[in-house]
Amino acid sequence: MANYTKNFGFEHKAGILMPVSSLPSEYGIGSFGKSAYEFIDFLDKTDQKCWQVLPLNPTSYGDSPYQSPASAAGNPYFIDLDILADKGLLTADELEAQKDSSDKIDYGRLFNVRYTALRLAHSRFTPNEEYAEFAHDNESWLDNYALFMALKVKNNYCQWTMWDEEYKDYKKALTHAAEFEAEASFWRWVQFEFASQWKSLVKYAHEKDISIIGDMPIYVAHDSMDVWAAPEQFLLDENYNPTVVAGCPPDGYSPDGQLWGNPIYNWDLMKEQGFTWWLGRVGAAFKLYDILRIDHFRGFAGYYNIPFGDATAKNGKWDSAPGIELFRTISEKYPESKIIAEDLGFITEDVRELLVDSGFPGMKMLQFSVYADDSEYMPRMFETKNCVVYSSTHDSDCTYSWIETLERDAKDRFDKEFPEVEGQSRTYDVIEAALDSIANLAVIPMQDYLELTNEEGRMNTPSTASGNWTWRIDPDYDTAELCEKILSVTKKTGRSK
Repeated sequence: MANYTKNFGFEHKAGILMPVSSLPSEYGIGSFGKSAYEFIDFLDKTDQKCWQVLPLNPTSYGDSPYQSPASAAGNPYFIDLDILADKGLLTADELEAQKDSSDKIDYGRLFNVRYTALRLAHSRFTPNEEYAEFAHDNESWLDNYALFMALKVKNNYCQWTMWDEEYKDYKKALTHAAEFEAEASFWRWVQFEFASQWKSLVKYAHEKDISIIGDMPIYVAHDSMDVWAAPEQFLLDENYNPTVVAGCPPDGYSPDGQLWGNPIYNWDLMKEQGFTWWLGRVGAAFKLYDILRIDHFRGFAGYYNIPFGDATAKNGKWDSAPGIELFRTISEKYPESKIIAEDLGFITEDVRELLVDSGFPGMKMLQFSVYADDSEYMPRMFETKNCVVYSSTHDSDCTYSWIETLERDAKDRFDKEFPEVEGQSRTYDVIEAALDSIANLAVIPMQDYLELTNEEGRMNTPSTASGNWTWRIDPDYDTAELCEKILSVTKKTGRSK
């Protein structure tokens, strides 16, 4: 299996978790434009080795990048409008109409205005050799995506299971592809432009010796091209509705559990077919990223499934998944693959065995460390450097706010495990503890380096339906003082690039 230490190409380095969507922009959401290049410069100035992003997939209802209408596609909102203008595809007046200086991302406004600009740009685009090469190289998913989105537009973006039978049935829909070619060509170009801009940005990062860590959700959305085009890969009934859906069981934080609603994979068929569906998905991801973080890794050992239609996750049950066989197949197909396993949550012995067998580094989240004596998440308890340590994640409190809420035993453990450093904030004490650990890689969310509160910078609160994924960084974040603070703690802990 893959070996992290051998294949990562580095040891004891540092990186920053920063969503592309949160980068500064005049147009309401971050993009692959000037601010993204400036963020890479910021990483370089502070001796960071990695930039970790959230999933780059398109978002839909709920605005979550973990519930995407297409797992292989890129988010159209990340296409930089100024780059399109430089190519002669947009005018200054058209750019002006797109400007939005709101403190939070307004996804509703983006949906209503951004496609106007993209469609204008597409109308002025002349297909070239680069476009033809992209279309050929990605035809395994691109044509399906383009037709799916064309049918989405025709059906006012309603869920595909509500379409007429001639479009709901994938094989029947293919016979109508020619009717929708004009609209499909727009969606192909969107993906071409996304890929072209991202490729240039990644090249710039590589020139600075910075690697990109991508993020792949374990599940895909029911209302997605993935399920529409390959319904046999999922546990669905005759009406294409899931028979069971994904989630998490009840626990101390969520008495009803978490009901995610994603369809469950038909693991028996996937295994019988040599996991070709997964090989395609992982292969597409490795075209985008140097290192891939796989979300909810425990679901590849055993997954929690809930009867479709249930209002809570209380009646779910555990089933086993063929994770060992899957990752061995992936390792054979992509022997140089670099994968991080998000092994947080309800971890059982089968998950631990899967992690060891795969060779992938797991995650250590310091905010989990103070709720039990000698927790495995305490830096002094790390048993191997083959792991990635985080102060917090996109799903947790900002570390500043987390510290403020600690009480009783947790507060006592925190004060013991994270001693105060003179002249340094308690947030930076946690950051220093992460960087000073033996973990091969330490990744700190940008909000923690900025010492933001939950009100200022929390990205996502699980099990809440609104108010998430909207954080935007202050455009003036890149100060000499901040750079010096990050560079200082990175050098102090021996993680300089």
